Amino acid sequence: GANLFYQVPNHKTVTWSTSQELQHFPTGAWRAPGNNTNTFARESQMDIMASKLGIDPVEFRLNNMKEEKAAQALRLAAEKFVWEPIKSPSGKGRGVALCWDAGTYCCSIAEVKVDIKSGHVQVVRVVVGQQMGQVVNPQGAILQAEGSTIMGLGYTLTEDVEFNGGEVKSRNFDDYEITRFSMVPEIECYFVDAMDEPPQGGGEPAIVSIGGAVANAIFDACGARLHQLPMTPERVLEALKNV
Repeated sequence: GANLFYQVPNHKTVTWSTSQELQHFPTGAWRAPGNNTNTFARESQMDIMASKLGIDPVEFRLNNMKEEKAAQALRLAAEKFVWEPIKSPSGKGRGVALCWDAGTYCCSIAEVKVDIKSGHVQVVRVVVGQQMGQVVNPQGAILQAEGSTIMGLGYTLTEDVEFNGGEVKSRNFDDYEITRFSMVPEIECYFVDAMDEPPQGGGEPAIVSIGGAVANAIFDACGARLHQLPMTPERVLEALKNV
């Protein structure tokens, strides 16, 4: 959580889980379970505070960073993205999020376009920066980061499971939309040069940070702050009412 890289002397995180006996239906493994939603909440909160203070979200994170490896990932992503300081919402549609997973520090920076009439969000570019120690297979690491980002766009924008008590109403892909080719942005992946450090995991980190990055980019684009995933057009339009 936040204590891994932010200087937060007093914080409290509460999680709830339901046993299979109580929820009446089986569940299976998913990529980086739990970390995605927790990171979405934490990184949204970081941007809420940065916006309130009128501080650039990258600068705000660096000002409150205690872990150099996380700072390295953030600086790398910001450099490759060619990040320009903003006071969000700037109208540019840019957002950043940091995470830690499988020993790797990861930063995703997203650029989005929001149609304020329809609520549709189009992610146009994502830059991923990772501090994962020695990169044993650079091409494989790129593929994992790209795959995580693409898969993560599903939970970020479209993958909504509906329930009726213990009944799962979403039964097939006609009402459960995964990432389509039309949703896939330009993706760039970069890794901190740390060949003298032990190698860390690369199969999950980028999926963790994409939700928060897109949420912050949506806010930067139009001032709509969303508090629930996925960020569907209906939820975007609802959030726009509060702008």
